[in-house]
Amino acid sequence: MKPDIALLDIGLPVMVGYRLAHRIQAQQLGIELFAISGYGQDSDLKRSREAGFRQHLTKPVDLEMLARLLQGRRGERETTSN
Repeated sequence: MKPDIALLDIGLPVMVGYRLAHRIQAQQLGIELFAISGYGQDSDLKRSREAGFRQHLTKPVDLEMLARLLQGRRGERETTSN
């Protein structure tokens, strides 16, 4: 079973999250990508959107907000699959 959503840290030690995002998207798995980063400037948000991330979350991530985002995505998926 493949995941619906992947949370990717942009500053990964071995592979930058943007590169990983491109690799995941190249496989056309339909996985939605959420970026997690210590950087939240407008240019950072733009770069993550251009890399295909649906959301850009700035560290420290607000867990309640993340839970709402995930629940909202779940609700959207259930609505479209019915």
